[in-house]
Amino acid sequence: MRILLFAVLLATGIAIGAAVPAVARFVQDNLAAAGLPKDLFTITVPPVTANHEPSKAGTPPDGDDDVKKPGTPKATNGHEIGKHGYEPGEEHPEKGAIRMGPDEVAALNISVVKVEGGTLARHLLVPGAITPDTDRIARVPARVVGTVTEMRKRLGDRVAKDEIVAVLESRDVADAKSEYLIASVRAELEKTNFDRQQALWDKRISSEQVYLRTRATYTEATLRVDLASQKLSALGLSATDVAAAQKREGATLNQSTLRRYELRSSLAGRVVERKVEVGTTVGGKGDPADIYTVADLSTVWIELSVPTNELAMVREGAPVAVTHAHEAGGRHADGKVVFVSPFLNPDTRSARVIVALPNPDLAWRPGAFVTAGVEIANDAVEVHVPKAALQTVGGERVVFVRTEEGFEKREVELGRSDDDSYEVVSGLKSGATIAVANSFILKAELRKSEAGDD
Repeated sequence: MRILLFAVLLATGIAIGAAVPAVARFVQDNLAAAGLPKDLFTITVPPVTANHEPSKAGTPPDGDDDVKKPGTPKATNGHEIGKHGYEPGEEHPEKGAIRMGPDEVAALNISVVKVEGGTLARHLLVPGAITPDTDRIARVPARVVGTVTEMRKRLGDRVAKDEIVAVLESRDVADAKSEYLIASVRAELEKTNFDRQQALWDKRISSEQVYLRTRATYTEATLRVDLASQKLSALGLSATDVAAAQKREGATLNQSTLRRYELRSSLAGRVVERKVEVGTTVGGKGDPADIYTVADLSTVWIELSVPTNELAMVREGAPVAVTHAHEAGGRHADGKVVFVSPFLNPDTRSARVIVALPNPDLAWRPGAFVTAGVEIANDAVEVHVPKAALQTVGGERVVFVRTEEGFEKREVELGRSDDDSYEVVSGLKSGATIAVANSFILKAELRKSEAGDD
């Protein structure tokens, strides 16, 4: 009875398993548990015939062409995209090529330049300090002992050459002017007497002794005029101006005019220092010796200290690029080496190098620190590219050449270099257009393309 019941259950399980594969597996597991082989009953499921009509549940059949496996890309026009990312029938770009339209290039801010020949200028970077040009700075000294009565210029005012900047009253000046005027008057009197005696001597009316004595007196008076004139010149005064002032004011000059001493600037520039005020005594022992300091800062100096091992590369007349990095946005200008000292500093073992720098807008202020790039070499090359255009791909230095479809990777061999560019020995010809700014974006696009191919 028990055997009969087991046989009925087994037959029922076989019938259900024929309809449902999962139940068939259940039956096979039970056979194995009963000690019978699992393949005692082989259940085959008939193949499913492809049917393009949608199922009742709305699920597309397995044979639908529009249903793809997960991860398979699909083009916007409905065609399947191949493994390289391009539609069937579309031309596959060569390896290293990047397709990119003009609008996309502009949107990514990828700028291009035309490759051409030029020069590579190598520079030696040296720190330096701005100083006034010593040939363009002058002091207005008080050459005599006196008192300041007028100060005609303020700090920062512009001054023309030989312009009066201050006025003093000086007893020394009054004495020098008086001596010259007296000598001039006496010389004129002695000249009149000499001319008269010479006329008498020519007619043999007067004796020779009187004539000779008169000539000696006139000669002595002339010498006194010359000595007084030289004394005025030593004080910075003109004998002609003193004589002209005497004629304007009459036979004798008043005391104030005699004491008046005008100070003039020997240089055109700006007043950069004012040392005294009105009423100050100057010129004496312990008194200020200068009234003003005038400087022409239209040209300044850059003082450099170049080490001995680099001094041989620096030459007079070499161009210099000066940079003031501490200013907002940085300031740049070009100068020239005007002096290389033949002496070395015993403490630093370096030489003093002077660079002349134009300063028309007075923006380069003495005392500021700058960086000077002294040109030490200038080599002509057939092809050179900016450093920003170079990228490293697969251990090789490459540039991206502009093509009609986009860009193309081009391996290049580099030679000499300067601060901004490299010489291209091979791999690129003059006239090609390459990407410069944001070329790293092209490198990233190239990596994505190669990763898609792999």
